[in-house]
Amino acid sequence: MAESEADVAVVGGGPAGLHAALVLARGGLSVVLLDESDTLGGQYYKRRAEQLTAAFGDFRPRGTELIRQVQAAGVDCRTGTLVWGAEDAGRTLFTSDVRTGALGRVNARATLVATGAYERSLPFPGWTLPGVVTPGFALHLATMDRVPVGQRVVLAGTGPFLLPVACALLEVGARIEAVVELNHPYRPGISSIGGALRQPARLAEAARYLLTLARHGVRVEQGSRVLAAHGDTQVTAVDIGQEDGRVRQLETDALCVGFGFRPSTELPRLLGCDTRADPTGSEQLPVVDADGATSVDGLYVAGDCAGIAGVHAAGVRGQLAALAILRRLAPERVPVRVAGLRRRARALDRFAELADRLYPLPTTADLPDITQVCRCEGVSAGEIRQAAATGWNDLHGAKAATRAGMGPCQGRECGHIVAALAGRSADTAECFAARMPIRPLPMAATVEGREVP
Repeated sequence: MAESEADVAVVGGGPAGLHAALVLARGGLSVVLLDESDTLGGQYYKRRAEQLTAAFGDFRPRGTELIRQVQAAGVDCRTGTLVWGAEDAGRTLFTSDVRTGALGRVNARATLVATGAYERSLPFPGWTLPGVVTPGFALHLATMDRVPVGQRVVLAGTGPFLLPVACALLEVGARIEAVVELNHPYRPGISSIGGALRQPARLAEAARYLLTLARHGVRVEQGSRVLAAHGDTQVTAVDIGQEDGRVRQLETDALCVGFGFRPSTELPRLLGCDTRADPTGSEQLPVVDADGATSVDGLYVAGDCAGIAGVHAAGVRGQLAALAILRRLAPERVPVRVAGLRRRARALDRFAELADRLYPLPTTADLPDITQVCRCEGVSAGEIRQAAATGWNDLHGAKAATRAGMGPCQGRECGHIVAALAGRSADTAECFAARMPIRPLPMAATVEGREVP
C-alpha cells in the first residue's frame, strides 16, 4: 500500500475543495486534493471534452481558471482516487485508484471534507424504466457530449436545477414536452420575494432560464407532479397530476425527475462527527462552526456536504475552512479577510434557506405499495410497510427485515425513503450507519494479499 504525507488532505475537487486547496497552497502548506472523478471541477465546473470546448466554448470559464490556479499553486491533484475510509480523526485516509484498484494511504495534519452532494430521487410507479433518469445525467450528456437524453423530454420534480437542465436540452436539440414543478416557486409570496431580491445575481440567473424556456414555448407547470411512467422496454408516456386534480398523459421518450440534492456525509459520519437534522428532516448533517470545524479535532467540512447551499456558498465556505486550517497550522500566514467572507457566507445561507421554503419535498405517505424503493435489492414500499407493521419500525430494523439498503449504493439512494416508510418520526433524521468501506471497492483491491482495515 503506497503511503504519502501532506499538511492538509482535501477530499473533493468541486468548488469548495478547489477554493480551499488554493488558499492552503498559497499559504505555504502542502496540499493533496483527492477526487473520484477523472477531472477536477465537480459537477458545476466539470469541463467539456476538448473538442467540444473548441467548437462550442468553455461551459464554466471561472472553473477552468480556478483549476489552472490550483494546479499552478503546486497542489498535488489526484483525480481518479476514491477515498473509501479514514481513521485517526481523518488524519489517515484510505484510497483506491478507480482505474487499477491499487490501494493507498494519505497521512495529513488536518483534513477538509468537501465531498459535495448527489441527486435526490423519489420513487413512483415506473421510475425504474429505461429512459427515466435524473436531471444531472441529462445535463452531463448535453454539456459533455452534446447528446440529448431523448428527442421528447419531460422534466419533473422540484428545485431550481430543473431550469438549467431544460435549457441545456433545448440547446442540443431536444423538444421539451413539459417542465413539471411540484411547488409554486415562481409565484412566491411577498416575504419570499424580499429574500430573493437580496441576491440579485441568483434572481437574474433564474430569470434568464425562464425567458429562454418561454422563447421556446416551454411553460413551467407549477403545482403538478409525476404520478407514473409507462412503457414496456422503455418509458413511452407519463401521467401528470395537475393542481386541479385532473390527470393528463404525455408521450415522451425520456423523463428526467429530480428533487434537489442530498449531502454526501458518509466520511464525517464515519469519523464520529456530531450531527444535526437538515431542513428536510431526512438527512444528518455534520455540525460545523462558522469556519467549517467539526466536533472532531482537525477535521473540517465545507460545501454542500455540510448543507445544500449551492456553488457560490460552497466556494466561500471552502475558503473559510482553509483559513481556519491555516490559523491552526501556520498562523503567521493567514491573510486578514475572514470577516467579509463570513458576511458573504451568512447572506448565501439565508438564500439557501429561502430555497428550502420555496421547494419543499413531497410526502411518501401516498407511495403505492407496489412501487420499488430499493432498486439494488428489489424491495418495494409495501414490503417496508409490512416490516414496520410487524415491529421493524425504524431504519435499521427495516434493513434487517427486507435487505433494503444492502446493495452497492449502500443506502445512499433509498435510505431516506426507507426511513420515512418504516415510521421515522418527523423530527428525527435517520441514516444508515457509515462503515468502511464507505464506497464499494473493486475486488482487485481486496486480493493479492492487500487487507481492508
